[in-house]
Amino acid sequence: MKSFIFKIAILMLLRLLLCTPIAYSKTGLERGTNGRENHTGHHPKSQLHVARPHRFIDSGTGPQFTLTPAIKDLAQGLANEGHLPSAWVLETLSQAHRLNQIKPLVLPAGTGFKKNWSAYRQRFTTSARIEAGVDFAIRNQTTLSLVQSRYGVPWSVVVSILGVETFYAREMGRFHALDVLTTLALEFPKEHPKAAQRQAFFREELLALLLLMNEHPTVQWRSSYAGAMGQAQFMPSNWKKYGVDFDQDGQINLFQSEADAIASVANYLASFGWISGMPTHFNLHQEPSEIDNLAELLENDILPTLSATQLIEHHVKLSEEALGHVGKFALIELQNADQAPTLLLGTDNFYVITRYNWSSYYAMAVIELAKEIDIATPTASKPN
Repeated sequence: MKSFIFKIAILMLLRLLLCTPIAYSKTGLERGTNGRENHTGHHPKSQLHVARPHRFIDSGTGPQFTLTPAIKDLAQGLANEGHLPSAWVLETLSQAHRLNQIKPLVLPAGTGFKKNWSAYRQRFTTSARIEAGVDFAIRNQTTLSLVQSRYGVPWSVVVSILGVETFYAREMGRFHALDVLTTLALEFPKEHPKAAQRQAFFREELLALLLLMNEHPTVQWRSSYAGAMGQAQFMPSNWKKYGVDFDQDGQINLFQSEADAIASVANYLASFGWISGMPTHFNLHQEPSEIDNLAELLENDILPTLSATQLIEHHVKLSEEALGHVGKFALIELQNADQAPTLLLGTDNFYVITRYNWSSYYAMAVIELAKEIDIATPTASKPN
């Protein structure tokens, strides 16, 4: 009987070990204090940022890629473009695993999907996320003050983005970035309406990742289903482009350094033209039916192209604050499923937030969470 019980215990232990995710070692770039796909192009239209389950789906690997002509050509091309050793690139890519489970996640939402701003907002303005944001702000008060002074981006917006992206480092992604980007660079779903463009994008990101891996060979690069990494969820190409070594330890550490993550988010927004002191938007309190040629005004979506005069000519009711705004507006519609949509006027700073994630829903979620965190943070603990 004792022998039988012992065998059962061993089997249960083995099963536990095999089913438990392996924690990666915190070496090199990942040492330090505890800590979209970014879109950097000029887009006339935004896409709905659909809530994906990427942070919680199975991160188990699939079969390794075999040395097919396609992967050999990819390796040689990336080696040439990145001035990397071709043998090293080929060996590295041959270690990548095909992740079929991530392919559906990079496809657009189905045609029957109803956008719902109210539901989207509720997901990101929970009491837990607000409380975590307040704790993060208090813990990093000095850093946030310095970063706000240097880059001109409000501390609450920076804190909010880190909260929306990774819940303050709690949900940074569980995939090997190499697996993700090799899969999407080689086998991006052809049913995507912009498959060729997106596949080229992920090929470029794979090259950027290889450059990081070559420079930091001991780091375990983990990512979301789309290859975004660290607390700030930077794509590999943005790691060096916008990442900041704010704690001055000699390395850009977006996995664990809260100081680096804070400064990197602010630097990213500042690099895309954040204007200090400018509001992100102005609310509209009128029915869509009261506005003439609404579809025409919505045509440019998040891109500010409309003057106050143009809006007034179409019977848009501007508040005194909006009338005093210097700059263009974007008339933005946030749908609420079967209910009336929410209308607002976005400014250049609203557009800057959408450079982090190409979505008006995302930008408003960041803005709303930032407001809630600002309200909940004690005055004496607020960065200034």
